[in-house]
Amino acid sequence: MTVQGWILIAVFVGILLALTKPMGVWLHALFEGRRTPLHLVLGPVERGFYKLSGIDPAAEQGWRKYAVHMLIFNTVLLLFTYAILRLQGVLPFNPLGFPGLSQHLAFNTAISFTTNTNWQSYSGESTMSNLSQMMALTIHNFMSAATGIALAFALFRGFARRSSATIGNFWADMTRVTLYLLLPISVVYAVFLIANGVPQTLAGSVDVTTLEGVKQTLALGPVASQEAIKMIGTNGGGFFNANSAHPFENPNALTNLVQMLSIFVVGFGLTWCFGKAVGNTRQGWAILAAMLILFLAGTTIAYSQEAIGNPVLHHLGIAGGNMEGKEVRFGIAASSLFAVVTTDASCGAVNAMHDSFTALGGLIPLFNIQLGEVVVGGVGAGIYGFLLFAILAVFVAGLMVGRTPEYVGKKIEGREVKLAVLAIAILPLVILGFAAISSVVAPGLAGPLNKGPHGFSEILYAFTSAVGNNGSAFAGLTANTPYYDAMLGIAMWLGRFFVIVPMLAVAGSLAAKKYVPETAGSFPTTGGLWVGLLVGTILILGGLTFLPSLALGPIADHLAMIGGHLS
Repeated sequence: MTVQGWILIAVFVGILLALTKPMGVWLHALFEGRRTPLHLVLGPVERGFYKLSGIDPAAEQGWRKYAVHMLIFNTVLLLFTYAILRLQGVLPFNPLGFPGLSQHLAFNTAISFTTNTNWQSYSGESTMSNLSQMMALTIHNFMSAATGIALAFALFRGFARRSSATIGNFWADMTRVTLYLLLPISVVYAVFLIANGVPQTLAGSVDVTTLEGVKQTLALGPVASQEAIKMIGTNGGGFFNANSAHPFENPNALTNLVQMLSIFVVGFGLTWCFGKAVGNTRQGWAILAAMLILFLAGTTIAYSQEAIGNPVLHHLGIAGGNMEGKEVRFGIAASSLFAVVTTDASCGAVNAMHDSFTALGGLIPLFNIQLGEVVVGGVGAGIYGFLLFAILAVFVAGLMVGRTPEYVGKKIEGREVKLAVLAIAILPLVILGFAAISSVVAPGLAGPLNKGPHGFSEILYAFTSAVGNNGSAFAGLTANTPYYDAMLGIAMWLGRFFVIVPMLAVAGSLAAKKYVPETAGSFPTTGGLWVGLLVGTILILGGLTFLPSLALGPIADHLAMIGGHLS
């Protein structure tokens, strides 16, 4: 570990904290449906959309109607994307003449981008046409991110409203988030990336002559526009197979820092927005404090393990940290930080290969996703996942003091606790169930590159990433097979929507409740004790659920490594 590495981490956190309130103020304006400076330009576009679609943005929806409209919208987008991918070979803007995708790959990819997972069982530069990248995939980067933020707004209203039967309007939330947040940031961001050397063209490739005099074909395309929303929307799907390790996606140290910041900035802002929505910004800062504790703990472990390196190589006289699978232009600190950031959010973009991390260094990204990515999470998904854990934590606190638990003025009763447990339990159920099946059946065992504990880690990481809607991978797994495309596709759908529906039910139940004023007997949910309880609840649930599987994978791998075994 180096001083420069810790300075990078400190600067990263400092910039994020400085951006939290400004981003939160903007998000709160969208949450309340208030005018912003952008309404002068984009207001007519918003009104035109409502007029053409026949939507009344003022018409409030109950949680069931909100959920149904959300599911219909995402299902239609799924079918639309599947059709484009299958018909790619006969559609325009296909300069390299790529054929349509196979049924199983189109199925997997359509679900992947619909659910904000962006898992890629393919190499983008050798599989996807420019039209597919722009129309099938980039559109989803906007829509899936906007869906997540809209759902977070719905849960905020559940906590903030009193005796209400409604939690907002899905279409209005989606439209405002897309028009006034994601689109303008992405335009500015894309221009920044173009200025730093990221391509933005409809050309498919260019032939160049290298310094050695060899001809090489470089893949090109509309990269900057996809890269911008890929990061700000915590999507993670790369234009190129190497993702953010590719110089055309992530050219230098500045773009690397900005990419990491953009993964977290909306998630941080949503914590302040939540506090403002419930009338006490300290509630938001408490959630952010818990997120930061988990983030910094994971970063410290991952960075230290990668900096220490492999003791077997040290014994052979090869000193230094673990640079396998990392870009020299980023190094160990920036690669470790990126890995933690992208798995603390449901992003999945990578600037290093997690499969090449040390055993414990690779355990941290895996465990981050297994915690439900509540550390910061995807845009919207992180904060509503965190609030589900908050419901369980305050329930535990209520049991300790022997009274009905309360959180931000709402009594937390049996219905909310059961729904929160249902939403949280779907992740371990599907992750461990599907990983177990894939570890014993022939099609599943055909996927891992490695044998033993590391091979099991590749399988476990794949289903963890799919169910957690992350999209990163232990790249040793061969996933573009009918078996893995189908199983991972189903896992992604379950991990997204089987969490969302119970969460919206929680929002509807809370919105109908009356406000309960704090009393001397109320458990405080803004101080250090609450933050500690919240962190402990998340770690204990994650630890008890996933520790046995981690012991079979990365922990066994680590013990083998320190015992001097290379395979």
